[in-house]
Amino acid sequence: MMNGSPPNADRWMLVEELEHLATGAWILGTGGGGDPYHALLELKELYRLGHRIRIVDPLGLPDDALIACVGQMNAPLVVQERLNDGVIMAETVRMMERYIGQSFDGIMLWEIGGANCLQPFLAAAHLNLPVVDCDAMGRAFPQADMTTFAICGLKPHPWTMADIRGNSIIFTEAVDWAWMERMTRRACAVFGSSAATCKAPRSGHEAKTATVLHTVTKALSLGAAVQEARDRHDDVVKAVIDREGGLLLFKGKVADVERRATEAHLRGHLIIEGLDRFSGSRFELDFQNEFSVGWLDGELSVTVPDLICVLDTLSGEALGTETIRFGQRVSVIALPAPAILLSEAGLRHVGPRAFGYDLDFKSVFAA
Repeated sequence: MMNGSPPNADRWMLVEELEHLATGAWILGTGGGGDPYHALLELKELYRLGHRIRIVDPLGLPDDALIACVGQMNAPLVVQERLNDGVIMAETVRMMERYIGQSFDGIMLWEIGGANCLQPFLAAAHLNLPVVDCDAMGRAFPQADMTTFAICGLKPHPWTMADIRGNSIIFTEAVDWAWMERMTRRACAVFGSSAATCKAPRSGHEAKTATVLHTVTKALSLGAAVQEARDRHDDVVKAVIDREGGLLLFKGKVADVERRATEAHLRGHLIIEGLDRFSGSRFELDFQNEFSVGWLDGELSVTVPDLICVLDTLSGEALGTETIRFGQRVSVIALPAPAILLSEAGLRHVGPRAFGYDLDFKSVFAA
């Protein structure tokens, strides 16, 4: 068991929980994973049409169960205009079933963060399959080699990919996860930097032992806490921090945002000028799809894999790296990372050096 809450009973997800799921996932996305708004609208429409989705506890899966792992691959700026949908996501699962000659027993999340949290639910609605309560990141990361699967040394292939035009491709072999990231990212760019994917099939045993457990439940709980705080007119940012055992790092106003779109990622730098007790100070953040490293008045403050989240100070709404803008009042918070990401192997894949920084990781939650 890698990380997560106690085992949960299998159950059907209620329509009123869809908003909670999207809200919680957007916070856990740490600025990336894609804004879940459009996927949420699609999921609500599927529920209106009568679809229902069952959530199952990974710890209850038979070891030989066959689980599909799905998610979008895209550039954050592109996906605001070029949308995938559940039909395309489901087709990548069918492609994988045809290729391996087996049918799946369930669908799991590639990443709990942002819109990618909702993609398995969209596919599940079309395929009449349950969603397994776990994911391969415990947050959002920009690359395929930044997953619990890679950390645990599981094979990265096969991998299916499709776009909205009907183009598709199957990657049958990859030397390692780094090569799978290079190949799929290049194909995604050819597809227009937006594609649906089904990753290498996982067994029930792998879902139980090589993922972050119960992250769907975590997102639902976090989203519910946000809604409760809003209903009571409480401090929503504080509610998020209290729910997740997080820390407030900074509060201020966005003074500058610099973005540059590359073939693979959205990279950039954010500057926040302090307000209230942080007046006179400055907080700076780098991002590569997600927020990766932060400095307070020029001194290193926080790095991946701790979750660095930027929230609207008033509403508590998560802000994405592709949409955050000048003048917004924001709060920068840190949330604890799943234990597997903090392991020696985990830090090789998702620590600051994996993002190109000559920095050693020290958690803001370290004693």
